[in-house]
Amino acid sequence: MILRLFGPALGALWLAAAPVATGAAAQAYPAKPVKIVVPFPPGGPTDVVGRFVAAKLSEAFNQQFVVENRAGAGGTVGSEAVAQAGPDGYTLLYGSTSTLAMAPSLYRKLGYDPRKSFAPISLVSSGPLLVAVNAGLPAQTLAQLIALAKDRPGALNYGSAGNATPPHLAAELFKSLSGTQLTHVPYKGGGPALQAAASGEVQVIFEGIVTLAPQIRAGRLRALALTGAARDASLPDVPTVAEAGLPAFQVSFWSGLVAPAGTPVEVVNALNGALRRALSDAEARDTLTRFGLAPAASSPAEFARFIDSEIVRWDKTVQASGARVD
Repeated sequence: MILRLFGPALGALWLAAAPVATGAAAQAYPAKPVKIVVPFPPGGPTDVVGRFVAAKLSEAFNQQFVVENRAGAGGTVGSEAVAQAGPDGYTLLYGSTSTLAMAPSLYRKLGYDPRKSFAPISLVSSGPLLVAVNAGLPAQTLAQLIALAKDRPGALNYGSAGNATPPHLAAELFKSLSGTQLTHVPYKGGGPALQAAASGEVQVIFEGIVTLAPQIRAGRLRALALTGAARDASLPDVPTVAEAGLPAFQVSFWSGLVAPAGTPVEVVNALNGALRRALSDAEARDTLTRFGLAPAASSPAEFARFIDSEIVRWDKTVQASGARVD
């Protein structure tokens, strides 16, 4: 129709100009605010780092990247919502170990496939978990906690950010390796679980340093061991699990940014480039270090391979622990 209305010369000119217009549109991203869904309530480690990412992307693009907390079912509710969103780059998911690696093995009916439903953008950070107890519990070391739990099978409760989250599986792995029985009390996110542990509603918690450190310093929680290979500079007196006598208990928490599958590669690459530049900044590295995390920027392809390997790894852990969410 365009060729007939304007003639061959003008038609050819329009066709030649079309790719330029398309390229200009891609370069204009983002032309409006971008929503980053954090599938957990405010206050947990995923939320804290997700807001850090949103702030850095807002600076990089001179456009608002706004966090929306959409909690439920161990992070799968918000993750499924993003999987079903339009692949235009304006709805993103700040995913984590639980939503992108553990959920496929834990949920019989999962509304998304981490391998197929998302376009990976970049891994952002990784870090160990802390084993901590309420300050009123008479356990000063990891060995003492294990002994107490064995003396009182099932009497000690541990709080988690919900079923299918890293704290949940970390505790189940701990129980298996230590030969103890702890009772699981799932909460709707890391923030509520933290408050429960600090108040004594539950006695034990497995969580990230960024979540637990303030309550540890305030004397409400006592850190017993760190699941990393080395001690953390922010809590130098806390031993690793290997030093504490349970070397097989190695668990890490990671998080990263993904978009719905089908998001234009130009958008994915633009977001990846901005994130990698932000994470190479000394101030950003220092901020993550204060959170007890290490920057872990990657290419989209590297992140995709990492997610795949983590799904396989956690499937083995889930099967060994017998954990399952119906």
